[in-house]
Amino acid sequence: MPLSPSILSVLSEDLLVRVYGFLDPPCRKKWRLVSKEFHRVDSLSRTSIRILRVEFLPALLSNYPHLSSLDLSVCPKLDDDAVLRLASYGAVSIKSLNLSRATALRARGLETLARLCRGLERVDVSHCWGFGDREAAALSVAAGLREVRMDKCLSLSDVGLARIVLGCSNLSKISLKWCMEISDLGIDLLCKKCKDLKSLDVSYLKITNESIRSIALLPKLEVLEMVNCPLVDDDGLQYLENGCPSLQEVSLSFLHNIKALKHLKTLWIDGARVSDSSLLTLSSSCRSLTDIGVSKCVGVTDIGVVGLARNCINLKTLNLACCGFVTDAAISAVAQSCRNLETLKLESCHMITEKGLQSLGCYSKHLQELDLTDCYGVNDRGLEYISKCSNLLRLKLGLCTNISDKGMFHIGSKCSKLLELDLYRCGGFGDDGLAAISRGCKSLNRLIISYCGELTDTGVEQIRQLEHLSHLELRGLKNITGAGLAAVACGCKKLDYLDLKKCENIDDSGFWALAYFARNLRQINLCYCSVSDTALCMLMSNLSRVQDVDLVNLNRVTVEGSEFALRACCNRLKKLKLFAPLRFLLSSELLEMLHARGCRIRWD
Repeated sequence: MPLSPSILSVLSEDLLVRVYGFLDPPCRKKWRLVSKEFHRVDSLSRTSIRILRVEFLPALLSNYPHLSSLDLSVCPKLDDDAVLRLASYGAVSIKSLNLSRATALRARGLETLARLCRGLERVDVSHCWGFGDREAAALSVAAGLREVRMDKCLSLSDVGLARIVLGCSNLSKISLKWCMEISDLGIDLLCKKCKDLKSLDVSYLKITNESIRSIALLPKLEVLEMVNCPLVDDDGLQYLENGCPSLQEVSLSFLHNIKALKHLKTLWIDGARVSDSSLLTLSSSCRSLTDIGVSKCVGVTDIGVVGLARNCINLKTLNLACCGFVTDAAISAVAQSCRNLETLKLESCHMITEKGLQSLGCYSKHLQELDLTDCYGVNDRGLEYISKCSNLLRLKLGLCTNISDKGMFHIGSKCSKLLELDLYRCGGFGDDGLAAISRGCKSLNRLIISYCGELTDTGVEQIRQLEHLSHLELRGLKNITGAGLAAVACGCKKLDYLDLKKCENIDDSGFWALAYFARNLRQINLCYCSVSDTALCMLMSNLSRVQDVDLVNLNRVTVEGSEFALRACCNRLKKLKLFAPLRFLLSSELLEMLHARGCRIRWD
């Protein structure tokens, strides 16, 4: 009896594309494996792909004719010969090409790729230690390039940069971070020939004020990153005063004459020596600032932050991490003046207490992200005030040891929109607090409760209510057993990251449940766990999407068990962490197989 046609076969291609667009990535993969219609739609609509083995590339390019973005950064065998073999299949319409860390690729292969990819606009060759002037000349064949990233190409000099600049004059974005051979001469030519530049990164270069003089002539520049350029001083920044009319975002390592850039909207000066007077001068001049980062800046106190808050009332992002002299007075001023604040980072601001958090609860109704990591002045009363920020999406409370179940009840009852919660080493709360979070914050997709020593199976089992959870860290929870892990595996079907390091009391029953239910796991840490040979083999064979695994100090696993488990998943592993002595005990055939498939092994 012939099979009845699928109901999907009566839908038009446009309707199928619309339906396909509503599916999340895991569902798309399932549907295209079981439906010819969705497989066809996927082939026609996919625009980007990242591949592990270059020998599959010709077939993939044939199956996906509309690809515009190609990532080859994890192909271990990508070299000139492999690229030359690809050339026989004809040109492709790739616009974005990622070749970062493709250290075996040289000038001949790069030129072939540049000619092969018609309409190439974006290229990333970062961390290619063999990328030098010859390779730059080969890349310049792609005259339509608009974005080039060459971070840490240590062999690139002014000569190579000149070849790219002369061949690709339409560049709008270029990154030269850590290209130590680039000097003022190369930057000057870049600025003269590429007038359409909108984004430029010259961080860690040995350029001088002369380069800043040239950069100031760029009429369309919007983003300038020049972190740790030791030869640039205040005089160099003065050149930007009358130039760069479009400049909106700057990253620096010092702050003095930045007051001249009155149109700035974003400024990152993390780690710089900043005085209150310079911060006051900055805020009074650059009143349009919406995002500013002064983390780890020596000299930032309440005086500077209060002035910043009063002058820059449109602030949306403020990073004060590790500014140890900031107190509640500054936080209160920020909360009262900057009513549109969305992100506030206060990591290691030890003088913050419930008084500052009270102001945040009263005035910062738009707050979406709050980082209070290592703020040991935070207590349950402070969390009660924070819970009034009902639009919170991300909350970090790691190392806040003075919070208990009572504080967790406040968060769980009022912060229902939370997506991420970090409670790393918050040892003061227990099962009841975790249950309150699980009941009230049903949208959580990221939860960190590592080293929260009071937690047991009773609390961890409540996590199964978090159906959207994808990232879970349970490291160091020695009171949970296989029963707790089984409950999590059964309820959290979307988990793709799981850290179980030093969960020593989880037995095989938990790992069997994980193997059966957690089919979406991509990354898992099992170091110091009590998993057996059989359970490990079942895990590695059943977790069909796992790509990153840590397997150090598994005392119950034998060499043979490790061998069988790794063979079961070697085709899909990209990163692997193993106990160092196994380097000499595992078969050379297995290790060669893992290397050939692009797996990076770290021996611990």
